[in-house]
Amino acid sequence: MADITESSTDGVTDSLAADLWERANDHLLRYGGEFVPLIASRAEGAWVHTIDGRSILDFTSGQMCATLGHNHPRIVEAVNRAGEEAYHLFSGMLAPAVIELADRLADLLPDALSKVMLLSTGGESNEAALRLARLHTGGFEVLGFSRSWHGMTAGAASLTYSAGHKGYGPATPGTMALPTPDPYRCPIRHCRDACDQTCLQVGMELYDAQSVGAPAAVIVEPILSSGGVVPLPDGYLASLAEMCRARGMVLVVDEAQTGLGRTGEMFAFEREGVVPDVLTLSKTLGGGLPLAATITSEAIEEDCHAKGFLNYTSHVSDPLPARAGLAVLDVLASENLAGRAAELGAHLRASLTELQARHEVIGDVRGRGLMLGVELVGDRDARTPAPELTGKVTQRCLELGLHVNIVQLPSASGVLRIAPPLTSTRAELDTGVAILDRALTDCTT
Repeated sequence: MADITESSTDGVTDSLAADLWERANDHLLRYGGEFVPLIASRAEGAWVHTIDGRSILDFTSGQMCATLGHNHPRIVEAVNRAGEEAYHLFSGMLAPAVIELADRLADLLPDALSKVMLLSTGGESNEAALRLARLHTGGFEVLGFSRSWHGMTAGAASLTYSAGHKGYGPATPGTMALPTPDPYRCPIRHCRDACDQTCLQVGMELYDAQSVGAPAAVIVEPILSSGGVVPLPDGYLASLAEMCRARGMVLVVDEAQTGLGRTGEMFAFEREGVVPDVLTLSKTLGGGLPLAATITSEAIEEDCHAKGFLNYTSHVSDPLPARAGLAVLDVLASENLAGRAAELGAHLRASLTELQARHEVIGDVRGRGLMLGVELVGDRDARTPAPELTGKVTQRCLELGLHVNIVQLPSASGVLRIAPPLTSTRAELDTGVAILDRALTDCTT
């Protein structure tokens, strides 16, 4: 893979890029730090192509959404088909694609999860889940992990503890944090490399002490992505589900990034044999288009409907994204992408572990399937955070033709989040690892 500095450009391309950046700086509101220093002209498969002729290997699947790769032919076909049918309807109207997608999702899930609402974003789907939980239980207290990310709408943002809390005024009343069960950096300084669930016991005891007697829900990710790619320890979700039942709380599992094959299972909660009361899906469902789902039981749906449940939005049950969702499910099944994620994920993890053996700055490699995290440290034994190094490595990777995403932890440690499309080839994964290897070398010598 050629270095970015070796790419061929001409005066016309340079002028176009300069003009676009000038207009971007003039008129675009920055919504999450600075923009990535490239302008994409198109994307295909695992690659993003820029206006100056570079090809960037995408190890983030866009915003972790393009699990089939960019512009998959079946997604393009679905969009074209929707153009012959309908893109959008009155929110109370239904199209065949919406009914079929709800039916297909229910068929994939345990019998207890049979009622589906189709929305646009993960934040929306979690907001709907919280509204269901509060209406169903009559309570308003909701717990989320201390390093969670559930969205930017008001209720979801109140439970997004990994970022964005300061400066925006009061959170939704009743929202509280549970310690994130990270055995590499134990939140209560109790465990090292093996969680014994003491953090869960302590967290629930703290909740019990603070509760005013209005329990509603706990919302969790099976792998905390923005929290540093932290998989829930074995047995943790089952214990949490039992504690929820004991307190009359609804268990909401947010599978925005883990659902539909990425971890090697169709749904990550299946690993524990736990069936949530409400499941939310988003990023991986739309194949790059905005599509989300909130899925619950018939009993909860009937109870909330009888109580007047209201979650009317402009794009609920839109036919266009539903067509894309059907295409995603078709490709997942026909190409066995969950199995492929397990196989390729094992290969990728082995390659990253081999890098760890050669690069002292790699403190931990973790995750499942094609959702992996690489935590960089200044000292491996002391696990000293190395945020500046992590930033330099991601910048050097981009210069060399690889896009990886850094997630910053409250400890100030940095984690490389690696989530390539499930359709990536082994050769593409090897190319990415080789670039990361060179970037680590360049930034530490």
